[in-house]
Amino acid sequence: MNPSDNAVNKAWLETAGLLARWILGGTFIFTGGFKALHPVDFLKLVRQYELVHSPPALDAIAALLPWFELACGLLLVAGIMVRGAALVSFMMLVPFTAAILHRALILKTALAVSLCAVKFDCGCGTGEVFVCHKLLENALLLGLSLWLIAGAGRKGCLRYALKNERVELQSS
Repeated sequence: MNPSDNAVNKAWLETAGLLARWILGGTFIFTGGFKALHPVDFLKLVRQYELVHSPPALDAIAALLPWFELACGLLLVAGIMVRGAALVSFMMLVPFTAAILHRALILKTALAVSLCAVKFDCGCGTGEVFVCHKLLENALLLGLSLWLIAGAGRKGCLRYALKNERVELQSS
């Protein structure tokens, strides 16, 4: 393999990692921002899942979750603590996806339709969505999270920019 091919592949992977960070981060900024701006609407949507029955727990979820999403999104976009933010994003996406699938299966049975025909407001800030589309989107976001946890997306990160700057200063 040609050394220039290696450099091109590395540059492409770095750029793809940067885009992964921005897509995942932007998604969490958008969804977290929507929920933070509309807490009562979000609380109603959390209630529809019927997974939590304690009013204080419901209130805590509706009040705190949007801010975790916003924080993770901002960290990812800024390139700060990328692996940790991606891990927290992954840990939020897994139960979100499971809850969406669970609710969709209940609606599928109640409406006697195929799973991909089920449409409801999942609480993500985009209104009603077809469940198969949402599950595919979440699978993509989970994959991006795992890729970032594995170390992708370092291009443009504050930590690595400072580290490289220090190396350049020391070699001067």
